[in-house]
Amino acid sequence: MATRIDARFAALKKEGRGALVTFTTAGDPDYETSLELLRQLPGAGADVVELGMPFSDPMADGPAIQAASQRALKAGQTMKKTLQMVREFRKQDDDTPIVLMGYYNPIYIYGVDAFIADCLETGVDGLIVVDVPPEEDEEVCIPALNAGLNFIRLATPTTDGKRLPAVLSNTSGFVYYVSIAGITGTKAPDPRDVHAHVARIKKETDLPVAVGFGVRSPEQARAIAEGADGVVVGTALVDALKSTLDDNEKPGRDTVSKVTDLVRGLAGGLAKSETAAAK
Repeated sequence: MATRIDARFAALKKEGRGALVTFTTAGDPDYETSLELLRQLPGAGADVVELGMPFSDPMADGPAIQAASQRALKAGQTMKKTLQMVREFRKQDDDTPIVLMGYYNPIYIYGVDAFIADCLETGVDGLIVVDVPPEEDEEVCIPALNAGLNFIRLATPTTDGKRLPAVLSNTSGFVYYVSIAGITGTKAPDPRDVHAHVARIKKETDLPVAVGFGVRSPEQARAIAEGADGVVVGTALVDALKSTLDDNEKPGRDTVSKVTDLVRGLAGGLAKSETAAAK
């Protein structure tokens, strides 16, 4: 059965346009502001929304997203509140795919079966759990897939031909290619290098490949999308949000608009790309 993620990437392929996948942290800087931002992202141009599940030790994330998790946790964000945000979002938007991204610990504490059931009930479409390797698929990946959720795996520049089949096994929705080695938001990707790695991955799977880590501008997004099915932008959005907060990390009147303006610019960059429909 096709998911919202499958349907969205299929529609964009027909348009000949790369997907804009946005990442924000649930509850950053507080629940109400984060929910309002979530509601406005699709209208600003987000094709797929990744919602970070705040965690106290986000080891794969750079300083900006680590700080976002800390702000959210300090403001009282919990897994139940993150799922409630999705439930509220679905009251007005039944089309935009939502992917929860984060780490296994909060899922384990919540209870895997309860978490998957609540994901389905609230309207979550997919999961990215960055610290659960393919060797541990029975923990959450297989139960999620059996329930009808997409489970999206990360491939990196160091994922060689021997490792790639394991990464692609049980992956669905799309493959998230991490364009640089290291943590999020610290370097800018080289489009030519990215395109070569994406081409290598696409020889082994029919799934769309979205590229993330380090994309900050419409020009970068357009360049990356020339050789990929989508572009993921996270740190740039988190930085834009942070720039509007006061000394007490409280939101300003322009907190949501600062982020959505950036999303509109990024979406505009992708709209102008020459991405081939037959990638």
